[in-house]
Amino acid sequence: MLLDGLFIPLTTPFYADGASYLRKLEHNVARYSRTPAAGLVALSPWSEAVGLSDEETRESLRVIGESAAAEKVLLACATEGSVRGAVSLAERAAEAQFDAVLLAAPMEWRRMLRGGALAEVELFFRSVADRSPLPVVLWRETAELGLAMPVERVMDLAGHPNVIGMFDAGLTAPVLQEIVAGTQDVRREVTVTPVFAAVTRRMREAAADGPATFVDAGALTQAGASTAVVAPKPALKTRSKSVGFQVVAAGPASGMLPLLEAGVSGMMPELAACAPQGCHEVLAAFRDGNPELAELKAARLGAADAAVRELGVAAVKYGCDLNGYYGGAARLPRVPLSAEERVRVDAAFREVRN
Repeated sequence: MLLDGLFIPLTTPFYADGASYLRKLEHNVARYSRTPAAGLVALSPWSEAVGLSDEETRESLRVIGESAAAEKVLLACATEGSVRGAVSLAERAAEAQFDAVLLAAPMEWRRMLRGGALAEVELFFRSVADRSPLPVVLWRETAELGLAMPVERVMDLAGHPNVIGMFDAGLTAPVLQEIVAGTQDVRREVTVTPVFAAVTRRMREAAADGPATFVDAGALTQAGASTAVVAPKPALKTRSKSVGFQVVAAGPASGMLPLLEAGVSGMMPELAACAPQGCHEVLAAFRDGNPELAELKAARLGAADAAVRELGVAAVKYGCDLNGYYGGAARLPRVPLSAEERVRVDAAFREVRN
């Protein structure tokens, strides 16, 4: 699976009483599908997914899989405390036609340390990768989980045949260069479209469906019964691309330019949930060979980035409301923004309105 471009971390919509609001999740996913984003990430630590029940998780994955455009890469984040739980979530994601599972270390990872070694954490990742029906993407560092996996461990895991890449919220250019150098022997062939975009499981399934039928136009002008004929269905055109260990930066959008210059394959800033167009413009300007414009676009995201980092998921959801997506209220015990905080977010998002 190709991990390239902008990835959007989905929020979890709720009614005012805290119940899951699946219709609004469907609305958001359908609208995100019309953006230039390469993929969508469900159940990330930024999404309040840790508070969902098993049934809510299953229904959320189903709705996302049914609502997303076929060409959008879908990743489901697993923040489970056991191998069994993570594999179970991967199986549910596979049933919902997701493309990969984004695997974070268990919440109690610090208790798994023995003599300062991460042997049990590495065993967790390897065991899930052995059993997962979907490719595994490592989540190296998130502020929410408090884990920064050593680069050496990442290099070891990169050789696993079912581990295809890494997301990192604390990625720096030197760390990226070290990982690229240490995994240069890892090469995989991925299936892509003729323009080198990812080919998803839902694209393959649609291509594998039987051909459609229609009534021949000539038969409509003749007497007698019309005859249904089989219309040839165009085949899904693909090609192969050789990729290494794929690294996606998940830090602030305003700080992405140095990482793009260092060769990161994709980006998933938290801000992309409420300002996907603004985040994509940084990536697009850089790939169009205009780093000056990319730097200007990134600078415009600075205030919104700062507000989101300080105020958390409530600010992300309010930003969604400002930009035409459904944010709504966070689920308790998270509290909504105060009037003063809303004024601050309004001002911060003035430059990143859709």
